[in-house]
Amino acid sequence: MLLNCHTYYSFCYGTLSPEELLNQAEQKGYTSFALTDINNTSACLDMIRLCKIKNIKPKVGIDFRNGVAQKYVGIAINNQGFNELNQHLSFHLHGSIQFEEQAPAFTNAYIIYPLQNYTGWHLRENEFIGVSVKDLSGFTFLSLKQNQNKLVAMQPVSFSGKKQFNAHRLLRAIDTNNLLSKLPVTEQAGQDEQMPICEDLYATYAKFPQIIHTTVDLLNDCSISFDYGKLKSKNLKHYTGSQAGDLELLRQKCEEGLIYRYPNASRDVKIRMEKELDTIATMNFASYFLINWDIIKYAQHKNYYYVGRGSGANSILAYLLQITDVDPIKLDLYFERFINIHRANAPDFDMDFSWKDRDDITRYIFERFNEHGTKNRVALLGAYNTFQSDAVIRELGKVFGLPPGEIDKLQSPHKYPETDAIGKQIIRYSKLIHGFPSHLSVHSSGIIISEEPITAYSATIMPPKGYPTTQFSMLEAEDVGLFKFDILSQRGLGKIKDALEIIKENKNITVDIHNVEPLYADEKIKDLLRIGKTIGCFYVESPAMRMLLAKLRADDYLRLVAASSIIRPGVAKSGMMREYIVRFRDKKLRDAARAQLPELYDLLRETYGVMVYQEDVIKVAHLFADLTLAEADYLRRGMSWKFKQRNEFEAVKNKFYANCLEKGHAFELVEKIWTQIESFGNFAFSKGHSASYAVESYQAMFLKAYYP
Repeated sequence: MLLNCHTYYSFCYGTLSPEELLNQAEQKGYTSFALTDINNTSACLDMIRLCKIKNIKPKVGIDFRNGVAQKYVGIAINNQGFNELNQHLSFHLHGSIQFEEQAPAFTNAYIIYPLQNYTGWHLRENEFIGVSVKDLSGFTFLSLKQNQNKLVAMQPVSFSGKKQFNAHRLLRAIDTNNLLSKLPVTEQAGQDEQMPICEDLYATYAKFPQIIHTTVDLLNDCSISFDYGKLKSKNLKHYTGSQAGDLELLRQKCEEGLIYRYPNASRDVKIRMEKELDTIATMNFASYFLINWDIIKYAQHKNYYYVGRGSGANSILAYLLQITDVDPIKLDLYFERFINIHRANAPDFDMDFSWKDRDDITRYIFERFNEHGTKNRVALLGAYNTFQSDAVIRELGKVFGLPPGEIDKLQSPHKYPETDAIGKQIIRYSKLIHGFPSHLSVHSSGIIISEEPITAYSATIMPPKGYPTTQFSMLEAEDVGLFKFDILSQRGLGKIKDALEIIKENKNITVDIHNVEPLYADEKIKDLLRIGKTIGCFYVESPAMRMLLAKLRADDYLRLVAASSIIRPGVAKSGMMREYIVRFRDKKLRDAARAQLPELYDLLRETYGVMVYQEDVIKVAHLFADLTLAEADYLRRGMSWKFKQRNEFEAVKNKFYANCLEKGHAFELVEKIWTQIESFGNFAFSKGHSASYAVESYQAMFLKAYYP
């Protein structure tokens, strides 16, 4: 019976999170409802996922409005209908086009016009008139006698309770830049836009059984679903047009790469290559690798300098294809950190380009991968800007008409603890609104290349960058199996590229900066590293890093890889950076550490029993606490606050403790190890990521040593 529900992704209008809306529906006796946010689909994928957990049937659609003036509500009959609605919304959002009074013809979506908007035009078979509870009083529907079977109940839901209604009014005042006292009634919802108990709603419409019957039939006819959970790629399926063709091309390019990377390839190298090819074939990821290879080939053709990093550096195929310059055999990087059959989340390549070249790479991706039959399969990834504490207080202060000085005092409660009634109200509502999404933004680097049109999953906006951008974030993308391609920029690469061009111009010397193996043994570079003489070199030029290098007396690649990770805030804050340094320099301390925690020390022998890399979290969780690889990886990712908010993370944490105690580990020991994990997991690098940074540092140090 609920055909028009809003979450707080109806920006500056709704006040309910998707979870709150779902919980209210469950508590009030509904088995289904339609999520129809205003000109937005951000909550749809997550709501469908949550509904599966709650065993509630999800229905999704869009509330099409010009400002706050409702024109009509569209509800998807099936996935094709969701695509149609998303295309319609995207067209209007891209061109800032107003919606007409009447909707276009939809094949797989129902359209519902609010009663006050309907002026008697002919309704299509899939079009209805929405009658709210407010419309029922004193209205006999005589004028709609010929359309009795076209009437449906449409009680909007935007908030719950008086406090949330007040928050709604405050959000509307912020959005329209009005004082609360001057907020027009036309810019806000009525206080009745709350969810009634299901039985009460049926009772309200009891005199109009045809309305109930039509509404229930409409909802029952709608069904939408997506695959969640186990890793199922929704990216472009085939690079060459078939899986067999993709695997053949991938093998061919890897064998060519063997000659360049390993002129005398060992048996271990060949076994590792075959193992990765088998896994990629099993999981159908050949296309993902080949798309990255395609982007790199274009960059090489244009003479753009780049660095491939992230967990993708754990793959020998990435090394052979020259996506990365990290040798996973040398560093003992395990491929399972990147892709494994137990892992439930997406693989990840981060590709850095010079800030001068990144825009052209983005243009190339959109043009290259929109060729195959559709112009709508590539999009930038969206992100949500949210109301944060100080910003909310400032916005609410303006809404209440406070002068800047008074607002400053409210933002410094430790200095000015006393406040008046208005100040207390501002503080109270700032806590409620804190964390609400305020508007859509663009992810810093993510691009999606989908097999289906992007509108199968989301409507898109058109930000100033000029490329369609999804209305969902990286979390929803991963949930549904859309794996992003991260295209980033950094100035260090631009400097290396400029240096290579100057060397070519002045000395007519062409330097193959990607042939990094000789650099690791170069004595001039070792001399720079030992004393921290690295100003001008990427990632190793800060005072803290130069001091760390001097303390470590680092003169080899592995030590620099470790330094790249332990300098991170989480590792330093937890005290593990200092512990690593003292154990590295003093064998007695290493022996004492091993005697104290032999099991942990043996697991982390390379780093003297200290957690340095993200992989260490996985290793300890898997081998010390007997979590599965999938659970261990979830724990590693769960250190992010966004994932901590999900119930699954708490369950994995509890299992970590339970397994350790069951194995006979003392609670104090388990607590100590958990504290280490928690203190740095969100800030540490993967080992492959650190190794990628270390490669770029070596390249810069080579230029500093030989072409200062």
